[in-house]
Amino acid sequence: MMMKKVSLILFLIGIAFSASAQKERKLVREGNDLYDKQDFEKAEVEYRKALDKKTDSYEAAFNLGDALFKQKKFDEALKQFSDLAEKETDKQRLGELYHNIGNTLLSMQKTEESIEAYKESLRNRPNAPETKYNLEYARRRQQQQQQQQNKDQDQDQNKDQNKDQQKDQDQEKNEEQQKDQQDQNKDQQDQNKDQQDKNQKDQDKNQQNKDQQQQNQQPQQQPGKISKEDAQRLLEALQNDEKKVQEKVKKEKVQQQKAKKQKIEKDW
Repeated sequence: MMMKKVSLILFLIGIAFSASAQKERKLVREGNDLYDKQDFEKAEVEYRKALDKKTDSYEAAFNLGDALFKQKKFDEALKQFSDLAEKETDKQRLGELYHNIGNTLLSMQKTEESIEAYKESLRNRPNAPETKYNLEYARRRQQQQQQQQNKDQDQDQNKDQNKDQQKDQDQEKNEEQQKDQQDQNKDQQDQNKDQQDKNQKDQDKNQQNKDQQQQNQQPQQQPGKISKEDAQRLLEALQNDEKKVQEKVKKEKVQQQKAKKQKIEKDW
């Protein structure tokens, strides 16, 4: 009786598992149809539903990674493929997974890492032509990137050299301009000084001419004649002398009168 119960339970589990697997397969097929129609967003939804029904469904998980890649969800796609690769032991599947990992890394501009992924893919699938082609393409891109990087470095170096050269030229030009300006200022100062000296000489000459003209305009004293000023002074001197003579004469008359009076008084 106990054996029959156990068998019944196992049978029911088998039926449930079969039903779940059928739903998973149906969801994967629906996802594939949407994928072929390039409706990658809806395909992603169906693949996730399939994984809910069967978490270890390799087909649903692998196709989910492809749907994420097509939507350019590269970080999610890379994680999806990498997680599968960590648990996978089948070489064929590993080759497929690392091929897709290489494609995802290449799309993320991680060229060097994609090259290593393609190499790992070929270690598991040595005769995969698509992987060989993608590996060669990645190597050429890496070479071009290196060449471009070297070119950019050379351009940056030349740019820095040109910048330094231009800086030196500008400094030299500024120094020459400053020297020219100083020379011009000195020349201008010399010209101003020369002009000042010339103006002073002209002023001195004009003053001399003016003095000469004034001297020429004054009346010249003729030989044997005195000037009006000298005649005035001489007249004043004569008048003073005459006044003195008159005072002397007047004084003498007074003295004579006194003497005469005294004599008369004595004779009487």
